[in-house]
Amino acid sequence: MAHRIEAFLEAQAAELDAAQNTLLAYARDLKDFAGWLDARGLDFQSAQRGDVEAYLIHCDAQGLAVSTRARRLSAIKQLYRFAFEEGWRSDNPAIQVRGPGRTKRLPKTLSVEDVDRLIEASRATGRTPADRLRNTCLMELLYATGMRVSELVSLPLAAAKGDPRMLLVRGKGGKERLVPLSPPARAAMAAWLAEREAQDARAEAERKPHSRFLFPSRGAAGHLTRHRFYMLIKELAVAGGVDPTKVTPHTLRHAFATHLLANGADLRSIQTLLGHADVSTTEIYTHVLDARLKELVLEHHPLAKEV
Repeated sequence: MAHRIEAFLEAQAAELDAAQNTLLAYARDLKDFAGWLDARGLDFQSAQRGDVEAYLIHCDAQGLAVSTRARRLSAIKQLYRFAFEEGWRSDNPAIQVRGPGRTKRLPKTLSVEDVDRLIEASRATGRTPADRLRNTCLMELLYATGMRVSELVSLPLAAAKGDPRMLLVRGKGGKERLVPLSPPARAAMAAWLAEREAQDARAEAERKPHSRFLFPSRGAAGHLTRHRFYMLIKELAVAGGVDPTKVTPHTLRHAFATHLLANGADLRSIQTLLGHADVSTTEIYTHVLDARLKELVLEHHPLAKEV
């Protein structure tokens, strides 16, 4: 089964240009499924619909989230569809398996005041002046553009050269989009670029290679990792007096969209800026705004208060 999974992943990468993070998630999910089958004396060829359903029950018993179980079923379905198309199997045992119903939860977001505190904390958080410049640039860019964290940390240095008013972002599936930069974001990036040029000059003097990333790291990826940025944003929350449990890189993305919508931006524009393939994904922010307005009325309207 390992060879089947490897062939499937290679096809996803070559034909659909699937993102590296997507391929890694597929690999983890399918490896777990393969291990479960093997422990029961089954394999890729002999598994039937009942076995796929039993695996999902097993995942539920482990306490896995609904979203995780739905993703695993999606990976299994795609693998078996690929197997059917390649002629490895004459049927698709997963085609009629129904996934767990997803609970409709509104995305968590942050107030403008929370974002201001986080950005102010970034200006003062860091061991060195260079760290503080980098942290400020990261936060300003994230809030100004609504980028996914993977898009932010892997930005190439070339994308930021020349004091740009628009930033070219490479998103999911290799799709590119242009996002405008606010004046504070441009100023933060200019300050960080000056520091990066100084770093490159020192590296050249020491005959060391330059990094091609805007936010370089000595790790294997060559750039700041998503995990490190996740930890950094928690540190900034604590430093800024914001509840760290409600602060993640993705809540900044949600804040970007919600604040734009609250100030009159249309859904199509927000869809383009976020890089959503379907506007229905973006529509969730109208519900976030509705919920926030209801909360404001209940908190502040005199008739909503108990006597």
